[in-house]
Amino acid sequence: MTSTTATSPRGPALVRAVGVWALAASIFNVTVGGGIFRLPAGAAAAAGPAAPFVYLICAAVMGFVVLCFAEAGSRITLTGGPYAYVEAVFGRYVGFLAGVLLWMLGTTAVAGVSSAFAEGLGALFNMPSLRVPVLVTMFTVLALVNMRGVEQGTKLIVVASIAKLLPLIAFVAIGVFFIQPENLAITEMPGPSSLARAAIVLVFAFSGVETALVPSGEVRDPARTVPRALAIAMIGVTLLYLAVHLVAEGLLGASLATSTTAPLAFAAESFLGAPGRLLLLVGASISMFGYVSGMTLAVPRALFRFAEDGLLPKVVGSVHPQYRTPHVAIVIQTILVCALAVFNSFEQLAVISNLAALLLYAGCAAATFMLRKRGIRQEGAVPFSVPGGPLVPFITIGLIAWLLTSITQAEWTVLLLTLAVATAFYFVAARAGAKSTT
Repeated sequence: MTSTTATSPRGPALVRAVGVWALAASIFNVTVGGGIFRLPAGAAAAAGPAAPFVYLICAAVMGFVVLCFAEAGSRITLTGGPYAYVEAVFGRYVGFLAGVLLWMLGTTAVAGVSSAFAEGLGALFNMPSLRVPVLVTMFTVLALVNMRGVEQGTKLIVVASIAKLLPLIAFVAIGVFFIQPENLAITEMPGPSSLARAAIVLVFAFSGVETALVPSGEVRDPARTVPRALAIAMIGVTLLYLAVHLVAEGLLGASLATSTTAPLAFAAESFLGAPGRLLLLVGASISMFGYVSGMTLAVPRALFRFAEDGLLPKVVGSVHPQYRTPHVAIVIQTILVCALAVFNSFEQLAVISNLAALLLYAGCAAATFMLRKRGIRQEGAVPFSVPGGPLVPFITIGLIAWLLTSITQAEWTVLLLTLAVATAFYFVAARAGAKSTT
């Protein structure tokens, strides 16, 4: 099938080369990152044997969010994803803030996972000094691959998605026969506030949809591709998470909550011995690398869109004349994320990613309602309509508001300061643009 191109007022156009399964693989890969290999311990510590209910809460919240993304993505097909959805409804400034949230959550998340990946690889080979060389080498390779074309980037993601699934499937398929049923017994349910805080922790494991949708300007037939890819990816993610946690809890019981370093590897060792532990450790490394590769494809497109809108220097919005990719944005983003990963840990970066994601989701839910109300759609296409109509965006916002009640004052302070700095940058750039036109 011949790829179509996304129109652009400046320079060569981006290539519409991403289909349903490539986009679904990208969403699945970005969502199922390295967190799945550490997730069960945190969930068990937060909610005990009732942890599967927290997974279901997160899945429900993300299900409503995904419905909003599906409709918005079928109506607004510009590169930028959620940033473009919000801007189309609420204007340039609010859209800019949504773009900052998108960029912030993607940048901090991928930097944190990259840091954990390098540390894990160093531990696997008992060579902690590998951390910095691994980070530099990995980001150099990923930047070069994605600069050569979006098709090459998505092919790498598909390969990584398949490779990282194998140890998880083996863990579930074999471990299910060694489950101790008494380990799954629920003796007490946590209160609503505890469930909300536990869900906030697990949101990181379910997030990623928003960044995988940033290259919407490079998706074939978005009105058809985006909803189908979202459904395929999110159903798969939810089923995988529940299966992995139930097997891990069934194997380890209460000790799962204390196995914070590598809970799945510890659980696999209980029935497969040292080879099982090695398999899951290698699987964690592959998973983290796959996550980083997916984000290296997606996140630079946010910088590209900022530049297209005049909020960053025009050179950042350059499209490579041969490969038709935003090569300057890819280089800038890769250098920044590599630096953050070198000097910070996963724990330091993850909290900002979670809070930014929830606020962005709420903004996209509100935008979805307004896009439908105003009848905005791609010319000649029939957009996807969310079942339940306007109720879904309002339910989504309500669920997110409940989760945000568990955010601490310190976490709010960090986010608000970041947005304040971004706001100052926005108005300085707008003033400079106004002067240049006079």
